[in-house]
Amino acid sequence: MTALEHRAGGPSRRPVRIPFPVVDEVARHCLQEAEPETVHIEVRLPGPLDPPRLRAAFAEALHRHPRILMRQAPRPWYSRGYEWELTPEPDVEAVSFPPPDRDALKHARQRALDFAPPLTAAPPVRLEVVTANRAAGGDSDCPPGTVLFLTINHTALDGPACLRVLATAAEVYGGRDNSPAAPPTRPPEAPQEQPATPSTWAPPARVAPGTPEPSPGNGVLVAELALPHRPRGAPYTVNDQLMAGTALTIAHWNREHGARPRPMRITMPVDDRPRDHTMPIGNGTRLVEVPFAPGELTADDIPGLLRRTALRTRALKSLPRPQLGHGAALLTTRWAPVGVRAALTRGLRRAAAPWTSTTLLSNIGRVPYPLDFGEEAGRAHAVWFSAPARMPRGLTVTTASTAGRLHLALRWSRTLLGQGDGAHLRDLFEHYLHLTQEGTPATGEETPPTRKGMP
Repeated sequence: MTALEHRAGGPSRRPVRIPFPVVDEVARHCLQEAEPETVHIEVRLPGPLDPPRLRAAFAEALHRHPRILMRQAPRPWYSRGYEWELTPEPDVEAVSFPPPDRDALKHARQRALDFAPPLTAAPPVRLEVVTANRAAGGDSDCPPGTVLFLTINHTALDGPACLRVLATAAEVYGGRDNSPAAPPTRPPEAPQEQPATPSTWAPPARVAPGTPEPSPGNGVLVAELALPHRPRGAPYTVNDQLMAGTALTIAHWNREHGARPRPMRITMPVDDRPRDHTMPIGNGTRLVEVPFAPGELTADDIPGLLRRTALRTRALKSLPRPQLGHGAALLTTRWAPVGVRAALTRGLRRAAAPWTSTTLLSNIGRVPYPLDFGEEAGRAHAVWFSAPARMPRGLTVTTASTAGRLHLALRWSRTLLGQGDGAHLRDLFEHYLHLTQEGTPATGEETPPTRKGMP
């Protein structure tokens, strides 16, 4: 019996339990208080929202996607695995309206990084609603309106799944269709020869340390950039431009900081789920790693780099592969009590740290939903996501596009980088992303003028 049957007044029975999928279990094994595994989503609307009406709309959206109403089930010490327990109603009020202050946006954003919603109460999601105005935001560059901060416990859910729930809430609240836009269609591409790639057995480059901060946890910087131009019929996608721009950015940063050139590997989530109401809720992406040789990562032949990147990303997307690879699937086989397997997983993760990819680039692409909350609140004009940035990677790059603009979030471990380092990496990223556009002359290794990030 489902949670919806409970809600409809069906017979009282033990709540439905679902074993943790592989991704959830590995994340649960490796939880850390110092660097919580949260996904942060930030949505900007032009107008105000009514608190009771929004709470009711979000609650209805949770019931329309009952898989999100879950909590970790209690278990005995000898249990062979974790289980999710579906609940008929939320255990906690997920929506809050924190009191305004001059740094309201900054504080809400930092809470999204520092405090994960608990797994023991359904839903493992928190929605904070901040009024962005001169009195509350404290920054004249922030347009007035409303900012929604969604914080997700990544052990349970990913960003695209939670955005689907928010789109449903927008439809309930505003009474307007929030169906996803059709994905772009691309003509079939002629097969091309797969170039040689660096061996994945060699430990990849690490992001060179910058100016660490004294406190643990994550920092984040969000920025709004121009979407890169891609010529019609180009053999690469905007995602390939973002991948090349990320690789060139880190290579430049490492050269500046005296790091020895090494092969680079960038983790890329691949999500094949539908975006309509049938979208499975949970952690639904699989991870692939895109390799680069040190000699490729210069501005001398960016068209060639884009072509090679496109070949690699297409080949990786087409290969069937478990979400976290075959090793993780083996680790989560229930051959021993979960505590024993958790200790083994943590030990293997520490041992494999030198082979962890250099960074993660998560490109959400064009946000498929209008996120239209009706006449007064309006339609979202900016949406940012940020993924966890635990060491040894220590840096993640997340992009999405809304209203014809690219929304970039850089998130880092404060034991590796500081706020000034994030600003410099943003400038480098914008510079190299601009160079991926056809007809833009390569200008060597100059660093562009600094620019101000979003408040």
